[in-house]
Formats: sequence, structure tokens, C-alpha cells
Amino acid sequence: MQIRKMLALAALAVFGLTNSAGAADAVKIANVIELSGGGATVGTNWRDAVELAAKQINEKGGILGRQIEVTHYDTQSNPGISKAQVTKALDGEPYVILGPIYSSSTKVNMVEAQRAGVPQIVGSEAAEITKKGNPTLFRTSFGQDASMPKIANYIRDGVKAKSVAVIWVNNAFGKGGRDTVVKELEARGIKVAVDISTEVQQVDFAAEVAQAKNSGADLLFPYLHEEESARLLRELKKQGFDKPIVGETTITNAKVIQLAGDAANGVRAHVGLSPDAPSPLIKKMVQDFEAAYGRKPDHNGLKGYIAVHMVKAVTEKMGKFDQQNFAKTLHGMTITTKDEPGVLMDVTFDDKGDPDRESFLVEVVDGKEKITTVLPPLGR
Repeated sequence: MQIRKMLALAALAVFGLTNSAGAADAVKIANVIELSGGGATVGTNWRDAVELAAKQINEKGGILGRQIEVTHYDTQSNPGISKAQVTKALDGEPYVILGPIYSSSTKVNMVEAQRAGVPQIVGSEAAEITKKGNPTLFRTSFGQDASMPKIANYIRDGVKAKSVAVIWVNNAFGKGGRDTVVKELEARGIKVAVDISTEVQQVDFAAEVAQAKNSGADLLFPYLHEEESARLLRELKKQGFDKPIVGETTITNAKVIQLAGDAANGVRAHVGLSPDAPSPLIKKMVQDFEAAYGRKPDHNGLKGYIAVHMVKAVTEKMGKFDQQNFAKTLHGMTITTKDEPGVLMDVTFDDKGDPDRESFLVEVVDGKEKITTVLPPLGR
């Protein structure tokens, strides 16, 4: 009996060591994202796609034979809380931090990840994010410096507008977009007829729409978050606004189309990523997402999915888990779908962490986002 007891204890000890080793071998990813508050819609799309990507990679053997372990942290769509959550996430010694999406949150929390030397892959688009020279920060989508020249060219060449009314949300995301698009419009000889600031989570847009109508502008450029965009579109329809509405990714987001109803029809936008893109890889990702969650992802879902596959591609290129060399490897790196299908589109990252790849012009037709033009990478 004594010998059996000793053997049993020894077996338990070995089992415990095996479990500890397995836990230590996990690829820890901290996902700091908007799961409640004003950004819950975008954050849950990102989170679910991150989970889907991790599950699929794990089923195929993980990254260099190690399984991905994702821990989620809710920023509550609040910059101060996001900073605290990044600090909390760093206590878990993650290999990489993903998120957030809101630029105002990334502005304040990326310093913590940089100080710890942990790579951070975000969904934020404010131009200033990558201008701060943070060597450990990368985007999954275009920053405003890449997207606004494309939309300004379309406004000049496609719509041939001479004047534009700009309506924007007064936070880091909105101000960055406003400043960049105004600069690009003016560089092309297009006048900003009226420049209208709005508040985060604003409900009533009656005064702003009246101001835009009275400006006599040839076109309206809105740059708001999703829920605010839908409210704006409904008010534009209510007041009979009859000029072209041309914006960026958020204005044709699936949630905006759902909330705005037929008020979204006819709206056009430049989008860096679209679940309706004519790509077999994106269509497959969308099908997998719908099978897992019973709904179609938006562009934020694509961004989250790509982020996990970026981690995989960089690590496999290095051939080891080297956190210090992660950023050096990704700067200037081109990831092709041939080598890593999960990035969905061929992409190159510059020395600031910004991606360059194809993008799309879309129009909402009968409640659906329709791709009208594929635009080439900027190549800069």
C-alpha cells in the first residue's frame, strides 16, 4: 500500500509538472478592447473574430507548436479605464497586446505597452497614433493619412465636388480625421463650406443637418462613430438632404446600415476592409464567423482576425518567440496571403507600423454594402 501511495503521488507530481509546462508554453495574448459603453458594437466584433482566429490556429497546431491563450480586458470605451486595463494585462506577461479600437484610448494606453516592450496591434485610425514614434505599435487598418488621400481623390475625380460640408465627432478619432481630410481637400482645391463639430454619443443632429443644408455644399463628408452615424443619416433623410454623402469606413458599417435603414441607401465610402469584398479568403472568414456567432462581422471583425494572424506570421518568420525582435521584424515586412491566408489581403507594414494594401470604394444599395471600385495600395 505504501509503495502504491508513493507511485500515485509521483504520478500526480509528474501530472502537475506537465500542466505547468503546458501553461507556460501557451502563447499569451491580451485583448484590451471595448466590450461595453459606446464602443461595444465594434469591440465585440473584434473580440469574436480574435477568438475565431485563435481557435482555428490552435486546431492546426498553434504557433510554432504552441497554443494561443487569449484573455479579454474591457476598456468600457473609456480612455482612463483602458490605460488601467493595459497595466493589468501586462501583469500577466503577454507575448502581444491586441486593441483597443478607439483612438482616444490607444493614445493614453500605448505608452504602458511601449514602456514594457510588448508589441501592441490596434484597430485605431487616428493619424497621430503612429506619428508619435512608438516602435512597438502597429495597426490592422489604414490610418487617416492613408485613407483620406484616397477619399479626397474620389471626391474630386469621381463626384467632382467643389465644396464639402464636414461633420465630425470631437474626440481623437474625429479630430484626426477632420484635420487630415480638410488638408487633403484643400490641397485639391476643394473648399470646406462648413466645418461642424459634434459630441461623442450625440443623439440629436437636427441643428447640424440644417447647418450643412444651408451651407450650399456640393457634398457631405461625415466622420462619426457607428451609432452616431446612423442617427445622422436618419436626420439627413428626415430633412430631405439631397446632396451626395461620401465618407469613410464607419458610415457604411453593417451596424450603421442596420440602424439607419433606408436612410443609408446611396451613401458612399472608402473602406480599407469590407466583409463584402470580392475575395475568397474574406468570404470564407465571413462564413466561418457567421457559423460561429450567427451574424455577419463588420470591418472591425476583419481587423481583429487579421491581428491574430499577424502575430502568427511574424513569429513564424522569426522562427522563435522573440518579443524584443517582434517589432523589428514587422517593420517593413510584407505578409502575403500565400504565406499566411489569415491576413486576408497582401499587406506591407512601413517603419511607423502602418499597413498598405488594396482598399475599396463602396455604395449602400438596397441595404447592403456594394463594392464599386478596388483601389491599389499607395505604395509609399
